[in-house]
Parts: sequence; C-alpha cells; structure tokens
Amino acid sequence: MDAMILAAGLGTRLRPLTDHTPKAMIEVGGVPMLERVARRLIAAGADRLIINTAYLAEQIEDYVRAHDGFGVEAVFSREDPGPLETGGALLAARPLFRRDGPFFLHNADIATDLSLDDLLAAHHAAGDPLVTVAVLDRPSARKLLFDEDGLLGRVDESKGVDLRVRPARGAVTALPFAGVHVLSPRFLDLLTETGAFSILEPYLRLAAAGERIMPYRVDGCAWLDIGRPEQLEAARQRFPA
Repeated sequence: MDAMILAAGLGTRLRPLTDHTPKAMIEVGGVPMLERVARRLIAAGADRLIINTAYLAEQIEDYVRAHDGFGVEAVFSREDPGPLETGGALLAARPLFRRDGPFFLHNADIATDLSLDDLLAAHHAAGDPLVTVAVLDRPSARKLLFDEDGLLGRVDESKGVDLRVRPARGAVTALPFAGVHVLSPRFLDLLTETGAFSILEPYLRLAAAGERIMPYRVDGCAWLDIGRPEQLEAARQRFPA
C-alpha cells in the first residue's frame, strides 16, 4: 500500500522555529512530525512512502534516507520553485504511485491518534468509494458538507462561503476535515486541474459529477494541527516523549 505524506509546507506561522527547519521536521514528543506520521502509516499497512518536499527539502530527504525510509521504500516528489498545495502536490506525484490499491494521503502537521486501520476498513466497507475523508466535530469556520451520498459542498464562515455542487439528498451535516484521506488510485486519472490548487477543487468537481466522496467520523480522538505555536505546545503536552 502506498501512502503520501504532505511535507512541503512553509510553516510561516511557526516562525522563528521554521526559519531553518521545515515544519514537517518540528518535533513532538522528541520525534519529528514527519517520522510520527510515517510510522503510523507503516503500522497501518503502508509499505511505500511518497513524500513531497519544497522548503528546505534537503533536510527532510536527508533525514528519511538516514533512517532508511523508516523501514520501507521512500520516494520524494520535489516541488520547485515552491509548494503546490494539496491537490497540486498529488498531481505532481502522480507518476510515483503504483496504483495497485487505495492509498493514504496524510498531512505531516497533524498530530492525532485516529485509527488509520479503522479509516481504511471504513473505506472498504463503504464499497471502495473514490475517496474517504476523516472528519472531526470540532470548532472551525471551514467545514465540508455531506449528505447520504457523500460530499456535496463546503462552507467557510469567515469568508461567507456556502458552496453546494449538487442538490442534497437527506439531512446535511457540516464537519471539519481532519487532514487524512484514503483515495482510490482511480482518482489520479480524474485530475484535470493544473498548477497549485487545493484538493477540494477536484473533490467538489467530482462530487458534482456523481462520484462518492464519503466521510468517516473520528470524533473523540486526539487531534491537533501544529500550525501555530500554541497548537504545537498543546500537541507536545498531549503527545509527550
């Protein structure tokens, strides 16, 4: 099973910590976030890692090589001159995927104990939809909208956005995304966007076309985005060495 770790972020909100260290190499519990995420993915069955890099890419690549890919094959997708966002990163790395089954996509800056095994099992139990996304009931201005058939839109209360790409069927639930996905390899051939773009662009486009992008709720798990200093400190308290 392939797993892609998104590790190209600049980490501007964590400066000065990230002035000379990539965000993915910031430590939580004495371990770089990249390694924490990688080892969790490997424990869930990934035997090959695809890691995108951009800012201070050599530090990430050298660390992974020095640790022998954490025991599995590891390949890199270098983004030049800079990060391509979530969707663009997946498009750039498309030639690196083996396409022999579903794959994980995981942000490197998410510290969580959500069960990746259960997420993958839910993907299979739902009939192997195009995508299964982990969602978590938490305070957030940005949420994805789901009905009985899966993703149908998104809202961003801070910007007054309420986008729905198809009529709803049944009750609509608004839930924030948790930064972890399971995707069918078929998704890779459905990308038509180019350049740097959010993965929500193809998700919503494909949902409008009838593809199933299903939620998997991980309410109750520990979940922390380390993007700001106070969030990083909270993660270090929640996940000590």
